[in-house]
Amino acid sequence: MSGAGGGGEGGGTGCGSPASWRAGWSLVATAALCLVSSASVLATGAAPMSKEEKQRLGNQVLEMFDHAYGNYMEHAYPADELMPLTCRGRVRGQEPSRGDVDDALGKFSLTLIDTLDTLVVLNKTKEFEEAVRKVVRDVNLDNDIVVSVFETNIRVLGGLLGGHSVAIMLKEKGEHMQWYNDELLQMAKQLGYKLLPAFNTTSGLPYPRINLKFGMRKPEARTGTETDTCTACAGTLILEFAALSRFTGTSIFEESARKALDFLWEKRQRSSNLVGVTINIHTGDWVRKDSGVGAGIDSYYEYLLKAYVLLGDDSFLERFNTHYDAIMRYISQPPLLLDVHIHKPMLNARTWMDSLLAFFPGLQVLKGDIRPAIETHEMLYQVIKKHNFLPEAFTTDFRVHWAQHPLRPEFAESTYFLYKATGDPYYLEVGKTLIENLNKYARVPCGFAAMKDVRTGSHEDRMDSFFLAEMFKYLYLLFADKEDIIFDIEDYIFTTEAHLLPLWLSTTNQTVSKKNTTTEYTELDDSNFDWTCPNTQILFPNDPMYAQSIREPLKNVVDKSCPRGVVRVEESFGSGPKPPLRARDFMASNPEHLEILKKMGVSLIHLKDGRVQLVQHAIQAASSLDAEDGLRFMQEMIELSSQQQKEQQLPPRAVQIVSHPFFGRVVLTAGPAQFGMDLSKHKSGTRGFVASSKPYNGCSEITNPEVVMGKIALMQRGQCMFAEKARNIQKAGAIGGIVIDDNEGSSSDTAPLFQMAGDGKNTDDITIPMLFLFNKEGNIILDAIKEYEEVEVLLSDKAKDRDLEVDNMEQKSSENDSENQKSEKTTADSQDLSVVNQESVEESSPISQPESVSPADVDSASILSSKEDSCPTENHETTIHDSECTELDNQPQEQSKTEEESSPNVSWDNKVQPMESILADWNEDIEAFEMMEKDEL
Repeated sequence: MSGAGGGGEGGGTGCGSPASWRAGWSLVATAALCLVSSASVLATGAAPMSKEEKQRLGNQVLEMFDHAYGNYMEHAYPADELMPLTCRGRVRGQEPSRGDVDDALGKFSLTLIDTLDTLVVLNKTKEFEEAVRKVVRDVNLDNDIVVSVFETNIRVLGGLLGGHSVAIMLKEKGEHMQWYNDELLQMAKQLGYKLLPAFNTTSGLPYPRINLKFGMRKPEARTGTETDTCTACAGTLILEFAALSRFTGTSIFEESARKALDFLWEKRQRSSNLVGVTINIHTGDWVRKDSGVGAGIDSYYEYLLKAYVLLGDDSFLERFNTHYDAIMRYISQPPLLLDVHIHKPMLNARTWMDSLLAFFPGLQVLKGDIRPAIETHEMLYQVIKKHNFLPEAFTTDFRVHWAQHPLRPEFAESTYFLYKATGDPYYLEVGKTLIENLNKYARVPCGFAAMKDVRTGSHEDRMDSFFLAEMFKYLYLLFADKEDIIFDIEDYIFTTEAHLLPLWLSTTNQTVSKKNTTTEYTELDDSNFDWTCPNTQILFPNDPMYAQSIREPLKNVVDKSCPRGVVRVEESFGSGPKPPLRARDFMASNPEHLEILKKMGVSLIHLKDGRVQLVQHAIQAASSLDAEDGLRFMQEMIELSSQQQKEQQLPPRAVQIVSHPFFGRVVLTAGPAQFGMDLSKHKSGTRGFVASSKPYNGCSEITNPEVVMGKIALMQRGQCMFAEKARNIQKAGAIGGIVIDDNEGSSSDTAPLFQMAGDGKNTDDITIPMLFLFNKEGNIILDAIKEYEEVEVLLSDKAKDRDLEVDNMEQKSSENDSENQKSEKTTADSQDLSVVNQESVEESSPISQPESVSPADVDSASILSSKEDSCPTENHETTIHDSECTELDNQPQEQSKTEEESSPNVSWDNKVQPMESILADWNEDIEAFEMMEKDEL
């Protein structure tokens, strides 16, 4: 995907004043323009590249383009794309199908149309004039072929509009294109009308595919049965369709694209402000509920910001800023960008990233958020240096996940915009590396071939049109001086396919009302406009090594990466400043994290009830920057807690002791798990005898499988993730599991229950039920084992009636014996058991947050800040859900014992209680669980 080119007339006057951008169209400029002035502010340790070297590299880019474009025209045209290994054109239907990839091909000379404005950027005006004549003369847009609405829009419609934009510019200059009479625009309008039937849905979201000749008409169209589309597919239309409306005065195109964007905004997940990857075009239901900034969503975010730049509509900027805040809160895990679940944004949806997210640093430049842009870009560059190209997907420890590389331009795009923003010659060296790798590994006699496997260097017989449309455009602009380009690039905005649209469209044919619909859905204030057109003094402190200091810790992140996972990536950073500690990564048992807290002026206090209190005193921080990091950490911790409270909560579960002498009368309140068997869907529950696992923490392979097989395994909390414990006992043959809290004296009477979270991975493989007991309730079972050896329990969503056989036996006994005898019998049976007010369930007890906030083994935290004006939620107390972490090498931080360690509920001594009291207690239990059932807990 692509960033923005620059600003229009008067754009520079708006720098540093976000409100001024909203005052009028002449101030609607891109951040790239504002950021160019920062080049004089920032200097780094990188040696400046000589003008001669820049010119040499620019000429090399021109030669590479000639090699690619020349071979396409010689061996492939009028086919859509060049097959560089076999030196022939790719014609759809004549080559084996590649699935969805072929939906971009429509027998409309795709590569030529996609390359039109690139020719002008590279100062090849004669070739451009020839190419336009060929397109007007040869291209047919009325083929009986099914194409992707998204790809056809960004490549073909965008290519025609970009070609028209530079054609009228050249015509105005008086040298070239004097014969041109809007022929490309008329073709664009024809294509626009051909795409419009795709929007004929109740939601306004377009169908993903359409037949160029028959539209959506059945059965001729051979399409229109689809129900789903990707968010980017429906949300990456506004620039091209609005430009078409502004150029032609026909409003239907812009109206259709706006309606689709409005619908996506309305369907965002309201608590997280994120959108999913795939949506049902008829109902608006999310089909794929993972969210990121890569494939399937990427250009939706890009077009919200650029629609504001091009059209001057504040609502688009407000929407973008709302989404951006959510991205930085949940998806951004510097330097990584990891997909999360839209309903559970603290839970990672996958452990790998796709290469399309490489556009995001460029978009952050447009936003004006430079630091994370530098961080992510540097991480990607280190991956490229390891593999020569960016794999289609790679894991959080930077191993290849998908090995292909179809010569994507997104990283080159971000490199160009970071250079524009910083003036740092380091990014020229990055561009040089890209050029060298393309020539060394991808260049073949008939063009440039995609990499089939970056590990082996094998090629694939494809050269996609975007390689010519984007890659050479960004690389040339990276090394070109202003005088090398025949027009002012700052007067245009780049679409996601790097096509040029003039900024003056913002005041032309404004047929659509700029009604601000955003605030109908969410409250926003001017703080959302921060960094839109940033003050360069804030972006770049008076430190000549600023950008380098951000990059330096990431220099060896790939080579020294640890495969243990993302939360410990910072351990692999080399020398230099550590990235700020994120609240989600905090571990109270990690000495390094505690040291970072101290540096940030944050104190950690362990309370007697097992909670952890965090208090910040900015004056105690090592520096003002550390104090800012500390404040951000505290705010993140508050936000994490707030987010958790919004999450859907599961009701408590029950562990019922059904063996002699309990017979189901003792029911223990248990915390549920977010994985494994859903007991609410299995009314009979899981019944079995209990057995302790070895090792007792359940964090490694079970060494006594013969003991736990067919039984419900008991484990102690700590030292690894709950899901890992479940997998280990399931492998050993256990039919269920109970995790017992290791915090001495903890009880469901005094502490809110929590749900056991997964480990961030797919937990569908866990099929057994898992429940959590606090220390006191767990000891009831452990003591019963000591007393009776064989203890049978029932794991269920709520308590079941006592065993009918026991009831019948007791009834017969009462008929044959006197009250005295019955009392003696009860006393004998209960000789070693005294049940006192067994309150297993409290309906009003809150369940703690279901999400795993962090790998910290922390039960709760009170977050306080002494900086009242900066942290209005000073006395906000939050409860942080426990999650064990696979990466803890030591025991969790020892918790202070509660003042009362003895259990008020159960006493395993020889005291005997009258039967009437026991029966009264049992009746209370039954009434409590009847109330649970009534309330549908």
